[in-house]
Amino acid sequence: MPQPLNLADVEEAAVTAASAWLALVDGGNHAGSWQSAAAISRNAVAQDQWAAQIAAARAPLGKAVSRNLKSKALMTELPNAPEGHYVVLQFETDFADAAGKIETVTPMLDPDGQWRVSGYYIQ
Repeated sequence: MPQPLNLADVEEAAVTAASAWLALVDGGNHAGSWQSAAAISRNAVAQDQWAAQIAAARAPLGKAVSRNLKSKALMTELPNAPEGHYVVLQFETDFADAAGKIETVTPMLDPDGQWRVSGYYIQ
């Protein structure tokens, strides 16, 4: 089992990683979002498939207009994921064509000690 971390110690790094990753997605740089994603994600999904999935999810919503962090949770276990250090972040996001969406972005601590996004979901 991973060693416990204090949320206060990792929160800034996880939010910074998520924000940088979201900036890539917001800018349409889906290939870049794959390149900067967690190793587990890059190993699970090919870059072109990743880019297509992100583009398909985001295209109907339009440009992101505002995004506010609503919740964060430090986790060591997630469904269908190996044990590790994760921070599940939820943002309330208004898009040009869809207001009040919830984006769930999950940075994880990669083996090299860097926080990188391992999951993204919009509801």
